[in-house]
Amino acid sequence: MSLNLSNIPSKEIMPGYHGKLVHSQHMSIAFWEVKKDAIVPEHAHMNEQIMHVMEGDFEFTLNGDTKTYGPGDIVIIAPQQKHSGKALTDCKLLDVFSPTREEYR
Repeated sequence: MSLNLSNIPSKEIMPGYHGKLVHSQHMSIAFWEVKKDAIVPEHAHMNEQIMHVMEGDFEFTLNGDTKTYGPGDIVIIAPQQKHSGKALTDCKLLDVFSPTREEYR
């Protein structure tokens, strides 16, 4: 299977988080466009996650430790770790999840 990002419809998964989502049998990848001040409330999930900040400044809290990340920064989030975030500017983020985020299909 091959895809082109420009042909994938965007879904607003939560307020201010518009994602183009790709799923395989064992993983999901999300290309996010995030509006300034949009928040991801604290949560945890069974999926391992890798977050890459492609553009903008993103405040991210992992297990109670808050840092600001910018272009090129990568955060690895183990399964069941509590995390939350806030876009300090408009952002572009890339998230990879394993296993597949079924609730994002």
